[in-house]
Amino acid sequence: MEIKKVTDDSFSAYGKVLKGYDFSELLETMKSTPCPEDVVYVPGFAALESAAVADQLKKSAYGGLPIQIGYCNGHNQTLNALEYHRSSEVDIAASDLILLLGKQQDISEDYMYDTENVEGFFVPAGTAVELYATTLHYAPCQASEDGFRCVIVLPEGTNHELDFDTYDNGEEKLMTAKNKWLIAHEDAKIEGAFCGLKGKNITL
Repeated sequence: MEIKKVTDDSFSAYGKVLKGYDFSELLETMKSTPCPEDVVYVPGFAALESAAVADQLKKSAYGGLPIQIGYCNGHNQTLNALEYHRSSEVDIAASDLILLLGKQQDISEDYMYDTENVEGFFVPAGTAVELYATTLHYAPCQASEDGFRCVIVLPEGTNHELDFDTYDNGEEKLMTAKNKWLIAHEDAKIEGAFCGLKGKNITL
């Protein structure tokens, strides 16, 4: 598939590049975070949340709401699933990486989604993007054999374990964590996930 740049006009349907922040402290901290052969996601990481820019992100990017700052690192070349939140997500690339994105509006009434609609965008190291709430996304893909490292900023509690019951019908059947609705590809074999991605499980 064609991999576009986040500076391309087509990215505006999914999010925007953030300007006016100093992410140097976050990027320095990310150098010491693990980058396993699979993928690791940590919703909140104290060393990132204590960075000076955290307060600016809370106020400017999230309107004063409590936030969590964590990371998603590892080696990945495959789509596997797509998720969305009821809020924007800020991704700060600590290495070059690729985001595979879709639009919530393209999910059918029965919660199926055709992977032919997915678009890929290259995010250079040091670049921060806001992904809108309607943007489907999942773990980044690596842009090199070294893997990827990405800071993830979300409202506090997002992706934490559910502490309430959900119904096995309607949109609630997609909910796998707090503020997380997920549609998986059957090839990914994600336990407990609704398999609604049809078409190829995209691999770069």
